[in-house]
Amino acid sequence: MIMLNPGGEAARSRQVRRKLAKPAEDRTVPVITFANTKGGAGKTTAVLLLTTELLRRGYRVGIIDCDPQHWISRWCERRGDLANLSCSGYVTAASIQRQLTRAKLDADYVIIDLPGACSQLMATAIGHSNHIIVPIQGCTMDAQGGAQVLNLLRYLDERGGIQIPHSVLLSRVNPIVTTRALQAVKRALATQRVNVLDTPIIERSVYRDMVDAPVLLHEMPSGRVSNLEKAIRNAESFAEEVLRLVPVLRTGVSPVRQAGLPDPVRSAA
Repeated sequence: MIMLNPGGEAARSRQVRRKLAKPAEDRTVPVITFANTKGGAGKTTAVLLLTTELLRRGYRVGIIDCDPQHWISRWCERRGDLANLSCSGYVTAASIQRQLTRAKLDADYVIIDLPGACSQLMATAIGHSNHIIVPIQGCTMDAQGGAQVLNLLRYLDERGGIQIPHSVLLSRVNPIVTTRALQAVKRALATQRVNVLDTPIIERSVYRDMVDAPVLLHEMPSGRVSNLEKAIRNAESFAEEVLRLVPVLRTGVSPVRQAGLPDPVRSAA
């Protein structure tokens, strides 16, 4: 069972409130933060899938890579220059505001990939965010890691009157079998009235290949990977749901063709 317990959240709540008490920052660029205090929850994969779809739609994306493993920073370095994408790594609680300010200068969306740990950096990033996405797999340990993030958000709401929109993303879901653990997680979240995205991220090998290659999802060769069309539809549905929750605030977004990106790859008939 997921236990939402405010104990131990007071210090992090004060950190977020201090941040929100500072002079207003640029809020015309939405900040979407992926957080779970347990590693391996699928944060990095979800960040790359959302980035793929935002770029395909012509949006400019700035990624703030806070993960100590630097998976996305290394992916960007290996990938090389990509139109409309910037990535900033080696982030600390002291530097994240400066890096966010820089990223917003050339972005329509900024995405933060947080480390799998409960820290001051997590609290600071949450205070800068327009929406928090908490990836959770169908297992107790993963759910507890997500619950620590939900604890902080609930504590801010109940004790400080600070409401930060947030949603749970069910990640790495088996496309064939729904486990009892996943069903238990769903019931617990529903009981606690936590918003769960309608679109789960299905476990697919093509998502691992995308990270290893390194390429964007719609650049994957359709004849060399299985279930690519299903994977693309999954990513599209996920991104569409996020865009409804966090609409772009700037106008004049460049069309896809100006971004220099192809349309999604479709399997040959």
